[in-house]
Amino acid sequence: MDNFWASFKVYSDKRMLRILLLGAMSGFPWVLIGSSLSLWLSEDGLSRSAIGWAGLIFSVYAINFLWAPLIDRIQLPFFARKIGQRKAWIVCFQLVIFFALIAWSMLRPSEHIWFVMAIGLVIATASASQDITIDALRIEQIEASEKSAMAAGAAIHVTGWWSGYKIGGIVALFTADILQNFGVVNYWQVTFVILSGLILIANVGLLFIPEVSANTRIKAQNEAHKSMTKLIGSNSILLGLSGFLGSTIWGPLASFFRQNGLAIGLGILSFVLLFKVGEAFMGKMSLIFYKEIGFSKSDIAIYSKGLGWITTVVFTLLGGFFAIRAGAVRALFLAGIAMAATNIMFSILAWTGKSEWIFAIAVLLDDIAAAFATVAFVTFISLLVDRTYTATQYALLASIGTIGRTTLAASSGALVDGLGGDWGLFFVITAVMVLPSLGLLWVLRNKIQFNET
Repeated sequence: MDNFWASFKVYSDKRMLRILLLGAMSGFPWVLIGSSLSLWLSEDGLSRSAIGWAGLIFSVYAINFLWAPLIDRIQLPFFARKIGQRKAWIVCFQLVIFFALIAWSMLRPSEHIWFVMAIGLVIATASASQDITIDALRIEQIEASEKSAMAAGAAIHVTGWWSGYKIGGIVALFTADILQNFGVVNYWQVTFVILSGLILIANVGLLFIPEVSANTRIKAQNEAHKSMTKLIGSNSILLGLSGFLGSTIWGPLASFFRQNGLAIGLGILSFVLLFKVGEAFMGKMSLIFYKEIGFSKSDIAIYSKGLGWITTVVFTLLGGFFAIRAGAVRALFLAGIAMAATNIMFSILAWTGKSEWIFAIAVLLDDIAAAFATVAFVTFISLLVDRTYTATQYALLASIGTIGRTTLAASSGALVDGLGGDWGLFFVITAVMVLPSLGLLWVLRNKIQFNET
């Protein structure tokens, strides 16, 4: 019983509040380029297929590991000394998102679709880039040996992410609906201006989060750089640059495969790629589905965002507790089964037609499954990273997972159209998409080596 309560007590650690804010800052941009952009495009006359393909801007999350090593190594002049290397980068990218929202407020998709999508890509790039440092700063709040605290931190981070996403969605949808009902023509544009204010508030809180000393990490990175330079065997500027890039990019990859071996390492990367494909296909089209069967923006805000946020927060914390007690791999396997099963609830909603109580139950069960799955997933990849390359390795693993959630899921609208608008069959297919990753996880379950230092 003492161990039982000790597993919950870890949530009272003051570091968890910092991680909660970081998670919210990470989740909020997904409201802008996900829910808000999808409905904005839909209400301005774009098709389901067009909205689905617009989701390709999320693909930038799948390649942020390419510049993660540079962000991990380079310190912004002046700001890094004043507020810390990690926070300096975060503030920089937050300002980019802020000004991008202001630019969006001056456009209409039907008239300036390429400008709208270009700015959406800017937001996605800034968001994907800030995630590199947010994840690193979050992981570095906790010692590598504190596995229980790491699982709890993952749960709190996911809680923060969903809070930023859900609460941001509530604000966006209610604001747009109220402005529309008051007869404001450019109601989405005004909504984006209001949402930009939330960014400024979050950055005030960010300044109070301490950073751990980077000396150990920088020393290890410099030693790797010296080893690579010595291997190249030249002091020329060109080859010196090659040594820097080699230690910056090759070092994190070599560390990952050295820890798990080539075969198991590739197996882990394959699992990470496939695990959330079904969830992404469903999530990309869910708001369009709700709108097509007759729910208003306020209905969606109440059920999908409001009710969804409450259940997600509760079951994310319980999911963190479960990951602590059962282990990340077992938690992943059970959460994956639940995630596939709950997608079928949306098929039932599609087959029965508009029903508020079925909608509520479907959202409730889906958010419970998603909360458990996300906590287990974040815990899993957090335990894999080498602290010498925290930002780079986490970005690499998260990026591979994002490929399935973004690039592949961009065809979700085309799939619905290809099925003749058969939403019920679409959701069944998304459930089946989860199964290959679970088979792979079963094969790997006893072979994965987590990082202990």
